[in-house]
Amino acid sequence: MSLHQKIAIITGASSGIGEATALTLSAAGASVVLVARRMKRLQDLKQRIEENGGNVMIVQTDVSSFGQVKCMVDEVIKKYGRIDILVNNAGIMPLSFVKSLRVDEWERMIDVNLKGVMFCVAASLPHMRANSSGHIINISSTAGRRVFIGGAVYCATKFGLNAFSEGIRMELTASENIRISVVEPGVTATELPLAIADEDFKNSGPVRRGIVPLQASDIANAVLYAASQPPHVNVNEILVMPADQDF
Repeated sequence: MSLHQKIAIITGASSGIGEATALTLSAAGASVVLVARRMKRLQDLKQRIEENGGNVMIVQTDVSSFGQVKCMVDEVIKKYGRIDILVNNAGIMPLSFVKSLRVDEWERMIDVNLKGVMFCVAASLPHMRANSSGHIINISSTAGRRVFIGGAVYCATKFGLNAFSEGIRMELTASENIRISVVEPGVTATELPLAIADEDFKNSGPVRRGIVPLQASDIANAVLYAASQPPHVNVNEILVMPADQDF
């Protein structure tokens, strides 16, 4: 199914999986709305997409603020009149040992990784329901399936995201024609590890060597696969792992 004339919001679009997803969906014909905090990066990505003939809008937004998310969605509706696809990709991963008590980081992970998704769904859902159509694609992680040392809070946010995704699928897909998909990447080359500040964790946490990581474009292709299925197909879950990842 072509994404021509589809309107797709992508959060966390300033780098990594979000950036790759914006490029991939735009190349497939969608008009893309780039959402993130780093405006300069959004402007640079907007220029790249427009140079390739794409239709793009940027809205600087912190997804942990429902007020900002609501304003972003209002701007999208004002310009395009609808939302067809919402890709909830924004996330942070400041891994640490619980004993380090980095409570501020815990709160920020919950605010961005979990509440940010809920806020984007809450702001977008009324418009999807009004059109009896829409597709919400949540970027989770293998950390939503398996807990690892140093990832207690991060994994909790991803387990929670998976539960929230399944709950809204049960509520919305059959009765309201709003599809829900979860994409769960394994080890992927992104900026996420740069947020790790716990020196104890960096010095003595688990070390994963020898894995050839996925690229952000690999996950973007999984998003495209889910988004491009015909209306009667709901791709509930896509687990994407490096071939040599064994955890």
